[in-house]
Amino acid sequence: MAVTQTRDRLGLDQMAELGQQLRVDAVRCSAAAGSGHPTSAMSAADLMAVLLARYLRYDMTDPDDPHNDRLIFSKGHASPLLYAMLRAAGAIGTDELMTYRRLGSRLEGHPTPRLPWVDVATGSLGQGLPIGVGLALTGARLDRLPYRTWVLCGDSELAEGSMWEAFEQAGVSGLDHLTAIVDVNRLGQRGPTRHQWDLDAYARRMSAFGWRVIEVDGHDIADVDRGYAQAVSTAGKPAVILARTQKGRGVARVEDQEGKHGKPVPDPDDAVRQLGGVRDLSVHVREPDRAGTPHRFADGPLALPAYELGSKEATRTAYGRALVALGDARGDVVVLDGEVADSTRTEYFAGAHPDRFFECYIAEQQMLAAAVGMQARGWTPFAATFAAFWTRAFDFVRMAAVSRANLRLCGSHAGVSIGQDGPSQMGLEDLAAFRAVHGSTVLYPCDANQTADLVAAMADRDGISYLRTNRGATPVIYPPGERFPIGGSRTLRRSPDDLVAIIAAGVTVHQALAAADQLAANGVRARVIDAYCVKPIDADAVRAAARDTGRIVTVEDHWPEGGLGDAVLDALAGGDDPARVRKLAVRQMPASATPDEQLRAAGIDADAITAAARSLLDGVKAR
Repeated sequence: MAVTQTRDRLGLDQMAELGQQLRVDAVRCSAAAGSGHPTSAMSAADLMAVLLARYLRYDMTDPDDPHNDRLIFSKGHASPLLYAMLRAAGAIGTDELMTYRRLGSRLEGHPTPRLPWVDVATGSLGQGLPIGVGLALTGARLDRLPYRTWVLCGDSELAEGSMWEAFEQAGVSGLDHLTAIVDVNRLGQRGPTRHQWDLDAYARRMSAFGWRVIEVDGHDIADVDRGYAQAVSTAGKPAVILARTQKGRGVARVEDQEGKHGKPVPDPDDAVRQLGGVRDLSVHVREPDRAGTPHRFADGPLALPAYELGSKEATRTAYGRALVALGDARGDVVVLDGEVADSTRTEYFAGAHPDRFFECYIAEQQMLAAAVGMQARGWTPFAATFAAFWTRAFDFVRMAAVSRANLRLCGSHAGVSIGQDGPSQMGLEDLAAFRAVHGSTVLYPCDANQTADLVAAMADRDGISYLRTNRGATPVIYPPGERFPIGGSRTLRRSPDDLVAIIAAGVTVHQALAAADQLAANGVRARVIDAYCVKPIDADAVRAAARDTGRIVTVEDHWPEGGLGDAVLDALAGGDDPARVRKLAVRQMPASATPDEQLRAAGIDADAITAAARSLLDGVKAR
């Protein structure tokens, strides 16, 4: 049948037909691809039909309109349903729908922002709702616009702790323009979910987190319509639609059957017949509420903090002061904290710009997700916690790269140099982790002025940028106002007679300088390179050091795997300048000790660097 609807709201019968069309299209495109998750799409088809026809407010011709509602498929494997919705709304055609999962198609197996109607990538379960919380916070506190954020969730992902971080953040924040739609279809990937169709079990938990819970029959169009009407009328708290559904709804061979997850429907032609045949119903999605304009905070001149040569300051303190200066200059800058603002020094920004500071508490996944949501609306988020604790949110970092997100992250209290707190607080994996992220930038400043300049540079950097800061005060070795381009380095000691090069970053730069002085006292010239940009590493400087000296010592307050030493080796692997390389890094599990004792015990202090350089110089006469 071919039914066309333009601007009038669809009736209940037509919305039921639309739901069937969405199921048919999910079956068809998955069959054409030979893969996909049509049964997960079919359970939520009626929910999305009513949303698309009556409640979503979105200009499909202008996905960048700031007034548009936001729609996130937290259950990203139900992508056939999203693409079927886009066809019904006229955003894509049938021909493109049938390219699902093919090479070069925008319709990937899980949604990504290659499609302009998709804000963020999903597919790693437990992430869509936390990002939706970030978008809802953005609408309420930053954009200050009435758009609504809708998030389609699966019942399986309710086992993820990140979902409950999101439920609590939204509840205490009173995000009444956020609606979660939970497709409770009872079946997960390998069998029944934990609570199956026990909606009361979910409702008790969600109510406890401050949400209005609305239970509906997810295949009763009138009941779904009632649920949405109640959700949009809720004030002062977020709303969740708990919908009892059936996986594979409408096709006997897969409906509520185990073992059908992630597979095309058997005999798709028969399935389409059972669903009533191919339809061509079109929907004119409601226009967004264009009341008001996006709020913007005032801009001003940039005056980065300046520190005197020879003084001492912690790079974490310089980071906090630089954020304040950046916030003074740019109204788009926002800062998120994981309840460590006094340690990361983001408390300075909170005092100066409280309207743009977001306390996410000890919920690093929610903090990172909120930042992803904010940047999707054009804001410039900085988020900070201890370097060690970013590991909790690493999957969110990984997915943020898939989202093509622009994030600025800071890890403080890195390495053994933090001292007596011990290994649970020491970030020793962070350089490796962030170097592995696609398109990332990894920065490790050694003094306060360098830190301030790099913070400013991060604000305009695309992709995911990570800045590592130190707990203790270090000497200021660079004058105020000096520039540190990303991808560069600084050569702090150099002569035509260099016999070895020492490449360091952060706290070990100061140890490398002391080692160079020790070597010079014994007639050995050592080049010292401050590799403040670990990724992209300054390959030219590394290769020149290899060519000029033939010997390199790398030293880092990090495990030996994946950090600065490996970045240097990667640079050498791409060139023709051979060198003997000695990697100094933390190789034994540390315990509590003073910072100086830690560096000595780890074998990354000045004496250890001197010894490593000498070992490379055995048999070589000092000049």
